[in-house]
Amino acid sequence: MGTMEIPALMMSSPIYEGITDPTFDRGVGWWPGTARPGEPGNVVLGGHRTSTPRPFRYLEKLVPGDEIVFTVDGGEFVYRVTRTEVVTPDAMWIVDQTPAATATLFACHPPGSIKERIVVFAEFDRRA
Repeated sequence: MGTMEIPALMMSSPIYEGITDPTFDRGVGWWPGTARPGEPGNVVLGGHRTSTPRPFRYLEKLVPGDEIVFTVDGGEFVYRVTRTEVVTPDAMWIVDQTPAATATLFACHPPGSIKERIVVFAEFDRRA
């Protein structure tokens, strides 16, 4: 469906539809039914931290202001990190849609465990 880059982490990954382990084994997975990059609403994406290809291995290093860049058919869209939170696996509110264009990245936490989820929240900044 496109690519996602996080310059602060020197990470680039293809984006695939789906949030299952086989999808995450290929790269970043987009949660079907959530917004697409550049559209109003919440773009929700998941990925592995320890299993190959590990696109979200270092999510905890992101700080407010770091960029997340999506390249999709409609162009290139830049989001800026606003905060990071650790939640329980049943925290389904992270996929709630928003009126504004936002992005939510999630992965298991801590690395190598499925006990919790690390969640990075971002807001649309600009079209590149």
